[in-house]
Amino acid sequence: MDLLLLEKSLIAVFAAVVLATVISKLRGKKLKLPPGPIPIPIFGNWLQVGDDLNHRNLVDYAKKFGDLFLLRMGQRNLVVVSSPNLTKEVLHTQGVEFGSRTRNVVFDIFTGKGQDMVFTVYGEHWRKMRRIMTVPFFTNKVVQRNREGWEFEAASVVEDVKKNPDSATKGIVLRKRLQLMMYNNMFRIMFDRRFESEDDPLFLRLKALNGERSRLAQSFEYNYGDFIPILRPFLRGYLRICQDVKDRRLALLKKYFVDERKQIASSKPTGGEGLKCAIDHIIEAQQKGEINEDNVLYIVENINVAAIETTLWSIEWGIAELVNHPEIQSKLRNEIDTVLGPGVQITEPELHKLPYLQAVIKETLRLRMAIPLLVPHMNLNDAKLAGYDIPAESKILVNAWWLANNPESWKKPEEFRPERYVPFGVGRRSCPGIILALPILGITIGRLVQNFELLPPPGQSKVDTSEKGGQFSLHILNHSTIVMKPRSF
Repeated sequence: MDLLLLEKSLIAVFAAVVLATVISKLRGKKLKLPPGPIPIPIFGNWLQVGDDLNHRNLVDYAKKFGDLFLLRMGQRNLVVVSSPNLTKEVLHTQGVEFGSRTRNVVFDIFTGKGQDMVFTVYGEHWRKMRRIMTVPFFTNKVVQRNREGWEFEAASVVEDVKKNPDSATKGIVLRKRLQLMMYNNMFRIMFDRRFESEDDPLFLRLKALNGERSRLAQSFEYNYGDFIPILRPFLRGYLRICQDVKDRRLALLKKYFVDERKQIASSKPTGGEGLKCAIDHIIEAQQKGEINEDNVLYIVENINVAAIETTLWSIEWGIAELVNHPEIQSKLRNEIDTVLGPGVQITEPELHKLPYLQAVIKETLRLRMAIPLLVPHMNLNDAKLAGYDIPAESKILVNAWWLANNPESWKKPEEFRPERYVPFGVGRRSCPGIILALPILGITIGRLVQNFELLPPPGQSKVDTSEKGGQFSLHILNHSTIVMKPRSF
């Protein structure tokens, strides 16, 4: 009897929602919406499209409906842009109108409903957060202050690989050591701290929590509950896990890094001189009342995700492509030896003298974009785009991967050819971290190539470069085993 009552209740709710939707459509104003598949009540296009909204699937819809199309995913409007002109319109010409960020039920948990910089609504809070983060993170002074540390970390990778007997024979999963390097690069900037080894207990805890956060946030598994609120009760277990990871992660960052740095700062005499690390500037802004303690933690949260993982993905892609293209690897090595001299280690000031190295990095970013759909944009109010009406609070996805891989614009885009060039990011919400990422990529890839011959493992002609996409991420599916034969100079 109870099951029958429940069934009738669900049917009644479903019918009421359908009726309310129909009435709303009849009363609503007539809009000229972008083309797209025909939606059905409640579910929209979700039953046709599914949860997996990766960059390649969206290309298939662009080929069918055009460079601007609309997907009605439950209650969410998803607008996809796939041409350079429309991208310029969204990111530049109407950068203010489309300058906000859309979030979802999972990102609301991990960002405290937009208390960070990446996912906050475009406006005064975002401008304040961007300004506070620029000085300690995103300037040429930061690069010059920290580049010797990056060079030290890259040199440490080279030495550790040489000491590993498996590296020149069976091969090693290089990513594991590069991950420690990237944490040290960013934690030097943030906290004037580094981890001594891959076995450091605090590093292991932090890496595990960051990895779990990334897996939970980037998964497509929860889309159905985000798109269709009546299905959200089925997400309760998933969201509880997200909340637990978020709480443990922020508690760790606060206890071992933010609070510890506050204690160090308070023990110094007033007016003490010396270079400040990034968190000192952030804490200073908090003490002035510009931001609160939660904002401080969410800034640290952003850097842990955006700066560390995305740069690591790009390094991993670049190494894999060089292994699979030995002629490009050889050409790059010859450039480095010719310009700097055999055995003379690359430093940041020399990067501009190595155009082919820069081309290798840019081609990696083109073909294997870490963020192929960029971070989603949103229009707070009703807007117009290419003559179409874009309803308020639509999620705007720019398929940047397709812009850089469309055969109408690129000759043989599926090939890895460093002779090409492509810009990294544009607009008000472009990636500020590129000022750090490019020199780190150059130093790391350059030193590995000049010190080792990079080869696939025994019995293989190439390493696997299958992709794994997420909500807006793209990384290598299987972490590659690389044989690294030391060069003699």
